[in-house]
Amino acid sequence: MSERSIAAYDVSQRVKTYDADMELMHPNRSKMVQVAIEVLPFPKTVALQAIDLGIGTGYFTEQFLNHFPNSRVLGIDGAQAMVELAKARLRSLASRVEFVIGDFRNLKQLAPNAGTADVVFSAYALHHLARFDKENVLRTVVELLVPGGWFINADLIVADSVELESRLQELRVAGIIKRAGGADHRFTDSASTGRFLANLEKNERDQPLTLADDLALLRSSGLKNVSAFWLEYRELVSGGKK
Repeated sequence: MSERSIAAYDVSQRVKTYDADMELMHPNRSKMVQVAIEVLPFPKTVALQAIDLGIGTGYFTEQFLNHFPNSRVLGIDGAQAMVELAKARLRSLASRVEFVIGDFRNLKQLAPNAGTADVVFSAYALHHLARFDKENVLRTVVELLVPGGWFINADLIVADSVELESRLQELRVAGIIKRAGGADHRFTDSASTGRFLANLEKNERDQPLTLADDLALLRSSGLKNVSAFWLEYRELVSGGKK
């Protein structure tokens, strides 16, 4: 995650509308997090030690802690403004979260206790990393996991071809316009919606990988049982076991 990506999420206006924008732009978020949690092969009563890479407004961590009520989370994010929203969302659950502000590329310093995490999870965060940085982060993730621990990621991918990516973007734009229903000036038609998304991806330095590359990176990092557990258009739940 570049400094520019981090800065994009440390702006009050961006943070204020983040969850509402996610509902418009990524309506599958709830389903993706649900699938990610269901994949984890642990009893609900177990006391897991987990790490959330990109805790954001706390959405994934909230679902995780509710599902595993005896567990704790180390929540990492580069934006202080996001972390404050996470604390507000989590309320009493925040007592089971250690919040750390920092850049994922320094994950060894942010989470120095190798071999102690049962689960590392992330949502809509790692696509901000360049491929080289993502590869390094994933190798550190594997070092952080206990034997038998899991990494699970709900994130964006890009199509293999320009033609297919263009079609998927058309579907994405149409869906946003429909959900906005004319109530959001940013999403009134295809042209305005397309410009907004292009500027957003540029400002946040989005660098999603193809499905094949995403799964290959997980395998090369040292994870086993790597799979795409859920996929729709440009959104993917993937992961594997140490």
